[in-house]
Amino acid sequence: QCRFMSKFLSELLLKILLKLNGDVEMMALLFAQRVILEKTKFEDVPNSLKPQVYQHLLDSGVEFLAGDYEPPVAP
Repeated sequence: QCRFMSKFLSELLLKILLKLNGDVEMMALLFAQRVILEKTKFEDVPNSLKPQVYQHLLDSGVEFLAGDYEPPVAP
């Protein structure tokens, strides 16, 4: 029974993490759209979302809207 509970909790945690990650991605897309529409300045985007928002801007060909922002370099 302990093994069942452990597996259940692992799957539940994975589902929660996937849900949270999806929400972060949706927020990044929302902020990118707001930056593109000039309703929000890139500098006003929460720091935790800036890398994802920058990537959306880059994918849209309007990365210049991020000003002098330098995305973090992956190790």
